[in-house]
This record gives sequence, structure tokens and C-alpha cells, in this order.
Amino acid sequence: MRFGLFGGAKSAGTGPDADSQGYQSFIDYVVRAEALGFESLFMVEHHFTGVGQVSASLNLLTFLAAKTSRIRLGTAVVVLPWHNPVLLAEQASTLDLLSGGRFDFGVGKGYRKDEFAGFCIPQDEADARFQECIDFLRKAWTSDGRFSHHGRYWNFENIVVEPRPVQQPHPPFWMAAGSYDSIRRAAFNGFNLLLDQLAPVDLSLERVQVFRDALEEAGRGRNDRQVALARSLQIAETAEELNEAVAIRQRVLSRIGDLARGPGAEKYADEAGIQAAGLAEDSSSLIGPPDAIAERLRIIAEGDVDTVLLIDPKGEIRSLERFASDIAPNVGAMAAA
Repeated sequence: MRFGLFGGAKSAGTGPDADSQGYQSFIDYVVRAEALGFESLFMVEHHFTGVGQVSASLNLLTFLAAKTSRIRLGTAVVVLPWHNPVLLAEQASTLDLLSGGRFDFGVGKGYRKDEFAGFCIPQDEADARFQECIDFLRKAWTSDGRFSHHGRYWNFENIVVEPRPVQQPHPPFWMAAGSYDSIRRAAFNGFNLLLDQLAPVDLSLERVQVFRDALEEAGRGRNDRQVALARSLQIAETAEELNEAVAIRQRVLSRIGDLARGPGAEKYADEAGIQAAGLAEDSSSLIGPPDAIAERLRIIAEGDVDTVLLIDPKGEIRSLERFASDIAPNVGAMAAA
């Protein structure tokens, strides 16, 4: 099982100097993660938040491509309904070229109403816009010479997308999915699978099995980079550290808990459920001392997850270093036992 990172830079939103410091801290974090052996980064993209979340993920990943040499660089996700597909194809190809074929293209339909409203795009068009963009990207990267596209939302005449991506026929597509129908569609449409940080382990592993079965049914080959699961990481060995970790997890769930879907995840839908959830023992996160975290990861590894994407709410390099030295080696030993 591999380990990667999930998340992104966060600026202070108080001016260029503070914003630059926030981005530089994240860049330093990723560079150190690569040196420690982390395999990948999947970066979020959000707009109009007012809290400084990454909005231009491809730009930042391109900068990171110049600062790194091995770590894979992914999006989680680019919301296709908001993007001009020609410009997106060119930017993605350029990132893949400059990174030496290290780009993982996580794509999605979007879910935040404020973002659709800000772009003046009706949210009920998301499915159709997503599918048209996917069809265009595949055409752009596989067409021999110039081509035209005339769709419902976009029209292009006699164009060629340059440069060509290093990975052929195109960078691997990844899609966030949770329902069994959407997971099966991801498998049949040639996407790899991104699983969220909110589902309990047993539900996440059920989803992995649905995906693996659908891959076999679709006749897709098996490889060791097809399923990634996000998990919040907070190493806590004292009572004080544990209390702080639980408080941080509660704040995170207060912001995103209503996105949880499926049995065992509905408890995050309101504040009362979050307060009663027993977050220190909750299998949807990695909270606790190194040995307890390693045990949870062993269960995930046995469930056929290829990569665990770690989310450190505090973004501390020290946490990465402790994970690499005190947890990751034990997971390998436990998984092989």
C-alpha cells in the first residue's frame, strides 16, 4: 500500500505577503513529503470561498512539478462543468509534459451551490457538461491531427490541442464516487476511484469491492494504482493531544459532515451526531498513537486499497516525519504478517 497527501495550500486572505507565505508553507510541505517517500499528492480546487482555498490547482501543481522529481501530482478534483475544455486540455497536457508524466487527472461534476451560482452555470446542467467535457478531452488527446467539436455547450472548429501529454493516450482519470451506481460507472468509463474521508472503514472497503468487481466485469486490467482512500491523520499520544485532535476533527466535520453518504456516515449530518460520534475511535479517521493508527491502516491494506491519502488538518511537516518513521514501516510489517 502506498501513501500520499490530500488537500492543498491555504492563503491567509489578508494580502499578497500572507498569501505567499501560506502557499510557500504548502510547497515546503510537499517537497518534504517527497523526500520522505510519499508517493502522491491530490489537490483540491474550490472557488469563491473567502477562506483562501486553492482555486488554480493546475497552476500550483505545475509549480510543484518544477520543485519535485518523483511524487505524482493529482487534482481532487477539477470540476469539469466550469472549465473551457480546450484550455483545460492544453493546461493538463502541459502539466503532464513538464512533470515527466506524473499527472493524475481527478475530475468531478461539482456539488457546491455557491460555486455554480458564482459561475452562472445551472447546477442541473452538471451531468451533461461533465460528460461533454470528458468526451472532448478524450477526442483531443487521441485525434490524429486537427478535429472539430460541435456539442451542446461547446463548439470548436479545425483545432489541434498542443502539447501532447507524456502519458498515453492521456493522463489517468480519477473520479470521486460514493454510491454503488456511480462507482460502477467510474469503472466502466475508465476512471480510477477516489474515496472520501468520511465513510467508516467497512463501508469504504465495500465500495472498493464493488469497484473491483465492476473492473473485472468491464474487462479492465488490474494494476496497483486504481483505488485511493482519503483519511484524516492526527497522531496523539497524550490525553491533551487526543482532546485537541478530537476538537479539530469536530470542527472539520461541522464544515463537511453533511456530505457524508451511506450507512454509518449519516451521524455526521448534524452537530449533535458529530458530538456523540466517539471520534477518537471512529474508523473514518486516523486519530491516536502510532500503533493504533498502524492497526487501522493494516485493515485498510487488507481491504485492497492501493493508496491512502493523508489529510493533516494542521499541515505540519513534523506529522509527516513521524508517520514515515513510526507508522509506515509497521504497516508494511503488519500487512505481511
